Amino acid sequence: MADNATAPVYTIGECARRSGFSMDTLRYYERIGLIDEVRRNATGQRRFTDGDLEWLGTLKCLRDTGMPVEQMARFAALVRDGDHTIPERIRLLEAHRVAVDASLDDLAAKRDYISGKIAYYRSV
Repeated sequence: MADNATAPVYTIGECARRSGFSMDTLRYYERIGLIDEVRRNATGQRRFTDGDLEWLGTLKCLRDTGMPVEQMARFAALVRDGDHTIPERIRLLEAHRVAVDASLDDLAAKRDYISGKIAYYRSV
């Protein structure tokens, strides 16, 4: 395991580029507690770690699959509360997976409809 003194750290701009979130979103997520308080250097600038980036990857997946911020905040709180919350985290993620599956089914039906229209227009 890398020594914390030599572990890479990233500015908010670097973290934004690596995570796919905007700098404003990163600040917002920190303010509402989706991201633990980010370490800062002597001048007060945020310094993100690889661990922060890994957590942001989880948040990006949840956000990109339509999880509301309130549920993301609940999930973040459960993670912070420790391993005894794993059963509740599983329930939350399973419920989200059901919603994602429903969205995928809806999109597939709409894609099939569009494909049918394309086939129809090609036949006329």
